Amino acid sequence: MKIASVTISDRASQGIYEDKSGPAIMAYMEQAVVTPWEKVSCVIPDGIDSVRDTLLDLCDNQKVDLILTTGGTGPSPRDLTVEAMADVIEKELPGFGELMRKVSLEEVPTAILSRQTAGIRGSSLIINLPGKPAAIKTCLDAVFPAVPYCLDLIGAGRIETDPEVIKVFRPKGA
Repeated sequence: MKIASVTISDRASQGIYEDKSGPAIMAYMEQAVVTPWEKVSCVIPDGIDSVRDTLLDLCDNQKVDLILTTGGTGPSPRDLTVEAMADVIEKELPGFGELMRKVSLEEVPTAILSRQTAGIRGSSLIINLPGKPAAIKTCLDAVFPAVPYCLDLIGAGRIETDPEVIKVFRPKGA
């Protein structure tokens, strides 16, 4: 089982500021996931090519089961994560983005500007998360209950979680 965090930021990739979002994703995973797993982390610049090429490598070559991106989902000209995702995924899972925006709107009115989504390529699940660590937790708390079963359905590695951290849903017998 491999889980990747991909921070998408021109400034973080250039070392102008410290990446706090990727580590926030991994800290969440370390608390929530009890199944043994391998961590893959990278920080890349914004842009369709950089995001697309990284996601393709993680899915097709590194065979990462769960890829959690952070950044590049807003409306600014350099926010191109969603466009890169469209080039990579075979199936979109729009419910992830809908739920993340819904729970985020309870905290900030600017959540409607987010274009977060999720999708599948082969046996990899890719989820686009916001760039702020607090928003990452909010969004993961909302969508992660469905992630293990989704991974089961697409033939990815099996994830078990700590029910004290996050309760997941699987149909009986799954």
